[in-house]
Amino acid sequence: MTTLPKFRNYPLPLSYKSCPSRSHFIIPIFRLPPPITSFSRVNLTELANPQEALEDSGNESVVLALYHALSSRDVQVVHKLLAPDLEWWFHGPPSHQFMMRLLTGTDNDVADSFEFTPHSVDAFGSTVIVEGCDQHRDISWIHAWTVNSHGIITQVREYFNTSLTVTRFGNSTKPVSVTSLHCPYLWESSLSNRVGKSVPGLVLAI
Repeated sequence: MTTLPKFRNYPLPLSYKSCPSRSHFIIPIFRLPPPITSFSRVNLTELANPQEALEDSGNESVVLALYHALSSRDVQVVHKLLAPDLEWWFHGPPSHQFMMRLLTGTDNDVADSFEFTPHSVDAFGSTVIVEGCDQHRDISWIHAWTVNSHGIITQVREYFNTSLTVTRFGNSTKPVSVTSLHCPYLWESSLSNRVGKSVPGLVLAI
């Protein structure tokens, strides 16, 4: 295990684990680099159950508010929306860890900055799935945010250049091979085929 450097006002060391294709981080939030200049609001999906629709709409609003705060460099709002011990799972090339560099302020190269522009947002209870694609870089991305009952984001799972299927299956939150699980799905990525190359497929059970 490698411990990342300590930062001011965050005395606890950061934990960092990595493997060839997946990494798990717990990171602090302390400053932001230059603003993301592009942000688009997407249509919300209404569910048949009014109570579920209200909950899902509220969680979607929290996540959309986060993207808006990131784009406008509103650090105070970012701190209010994210838990101080935000849990982060990452699947993809290490060079695509744009969100970690954005949130920790280590992405100081404006020319190399990445714009997270949501193309779709879908909520399933406490989990909000956001998908986007940068066709100029041949990069597709998916964020699976977890919002608690107080409207605070406690976890994010990132997938880059990965085909993701979301399903309800038991209580597991770990991604598994798409070929090892056969059950009805709630959501399926639609932009991963735009990167012009074959990508791995995963299932996320929520």
